[in-house]
Amino acid sequence: MKVIVNGRHLEITPALRSYAEEKIGKFEKYLSNITEAVVTLSVEKYRHKAEVLLKVNGIMIQAESVTGEVYSAIDEVVDKLDKQVVKYKEKGHAYRKGEKRAVEPAPETAAAESGRIIKHKRFDMKPMSSEEAVSQMELLDKDFFVFANPASGDINVVYRRNDGNYGLIEPVK
Repeated sequence: MKVIVNGRHLEITPALRSYAEEKIGKFEKYLSNITEAVVTLSVEKYRHKAEVLLKVNGIMIQAESVTGEVYSAIDEVVDKLDKQVVKYKEKGHAYRKGEKRAVEPAPETAAAESGRIIKHKRFDMKPMSSEEAVSQMELLDKDFFVFANPASGDINVVYRRNDGNYGLIEPVK
């Protein structure tokens, strides 16, 4: 597993890098097929934020934590990842042999009071079924997920409804 530690407004010291690599490295014994782990540590005033993205068989498991101290943020994000890894392992994956699956997190845009786009993300879209998209949405702990439907070739959206069920949005041609 390749662990990449990045810092935003924060100098990554060797002690901080080894601490993050040690904490994230423990997931390798639970999931042997982790290809890459990206750890991003950032500081904004008194907020220390740790974000981790694990890439496992084309699926992305993501968690983030904000605390008053960078080491506690790393500890908290590892606890969150623990829960998501357990959820991922307990899911029964009935994939066909040799068939690749990939996850595409939805572009996140947050609207300020003025209605401006303040965040922009780009992802490669790989085809997946709506059931796989719901599974990926749950792993990422998001309320919606954008994906490419292999049957129609269109972009679809699955979302979590207030009643606990899921909805699917498909374009009309």
